Amino acid sequence: MRRLVLDLNDKRPIWAIPGWAVGDVRASLPEDWEVHVATTPADGSGDGVGGGHPEVLQAVSGAEVYVGIGIPPEILRAGGETLRWVHSGAAGVGGSLTPEMRRGRVLFTNSAGIHGPPIGEAVLGMILHFARGFDFAVRGQARSEWWTEPFLRADTPVREIAGSTVGILGLGGIGREVAKRVRPLGARAIGWKRKAGDAGEEVDELVVGEEGRNSILEESDYLVVAVPETPLTRGMIGREALGLMKEGSVLVNVARGGIVDSVALVDALKGGHLRGAALDVFQPEPLPEDHPLWQLPNVLITPHVSAVTRAFWRRETDLITENVERYLSGRPLRNLVDLEAGY
Repeated sequence: MRRLVLDLNDKRPIWAIPGWAVGDVRASLPEDWEVHVATTPADGSGDGVGGGHPEVLQAVSGAEVYVGIGIPPEILRAGGETLRWVHSGAAGVGGSLTPEMRRGRVLFTNSAGIHGPPIGEAVLGMILHFARGFDFAVRGQARSEWWTEPFLRADTPVREIAGSTVGILGLGGIGREVAKRVRPLGARAIGWKRKAGDAGEEVDELVVGEEGRNSILEESDYLVVAVPETPLTRGMIGREALGLMKEGSVLVNVARGGIVDSVALVDALKGGHLRGAALDVFQPEPLPEDHPLWQLPNVLITPHVSAVTRAFWRRETDLITENVERYLSGRPLRNLVDLEAGY
């Protein structure tokens, strides 16, 4: 019997594969396939690359396909020569790009784009938080104070999204979903990609390369970081980049914490150069309780939960079953990871 291993029993209930999804995966396979459903709790935190449990490693031995949350090197070793395709339920692949993976012996797919809709909504909420002054309202409420001063002063930062510019660093599944949500509200969406390519119809303008990155920093009222973390993007929003950002602009990071220099960001926020920052990701995670970001009134912190949605498993299961059909028929897989580019 050919075997597919489902290692998706995440210890966090919202991310644990439901029974109906297991049934859909089973139904997508011919009769000469078996599905091993791991019962050992998995840890999908971050990119989900914890070491393989003995139960899972035993099941992977002799298996042809492994579906987990991140791909630890132990899985590739246990799979040996029979393992042909591995899929990660996470979008980030940084932790999975081990020397074993980079040898390119197996096909590697991820879940890029699956998290786009909820994160796009989260980003819209983060922009509204600062655009409409909800940060002032929350602070006033905490003090039981009818605090109108920041709303009514002549130079109030409270504004409409219409007429603003939203810059989006990275036009993958998340970046496109952000653009689709802000443009109907009247914002101008500018997208940035490392290299020229199809931007689709979601953005008003596409810029590329270092020159394009600098222009998007200078023009954006709201800068959304949605690039994958790679050696080329790690630390790309540092002191120089923050200095190029428009006075009074807002930084939103829903990508990875290592892309933004948190020390430089704290300085930019304390000095008043930025209106605020909405952050869902950090380096390290959890964010240490003594980190200065916790104490800044112009920072909105969410604990890496912008992707949470009950709709995840429908999209994820559809991706897995479509790729099963493609794999069995010898067609190219969706979301095949570029091992050299790192996403």
